[in-house]
Amino acid sequence: MDLKVISLLSVILIVALSTLAEGRTPPTRCQCKMALTERRNCGYPGISAAECRKAGCCFNTALPGVPWCFAPKAKKVRKVCPNDPHARINCGFPGITAKECEKKGCCFRARPAGVPWCFYHRVVEAAC
Repeated sequence: MDLKVISLLSVILIVALSTLAEGRTPPTRCQCKMALTERRNCGYPGISAAECRKAGCCFNTALPGVPWCFAPKAKKVRKVCPNDPHARINCGFPGITAKECEKKGCCFRARPAGVPWCFYHRVVEAAC
């Protein structure tokens, strides 16, 4: 490869990685809902709520003697078959049977016409 191309790709990679390092997605309420004994420290003494959340952690100062900035629980997710026929993403091929589709781990609904009948699940966050 040309030196200019390598240099350009290096700059793009550095910018992309620095963007990822700026902060994580804030946790949901469900991820922060836990027993006090389950809290695992995620910050340092005096950390602000903004700094804690920017690090992807939960923040709650309601009770003394327990970590205020703490690691969230893993997200609970579940697979659902989309109800909107136009939101379907094809998982099969024309003429696939329900059994073949389900064997691939996909959803199957033989209606309506003009949309995929064998389609991928959507992953949604489960309720708390």
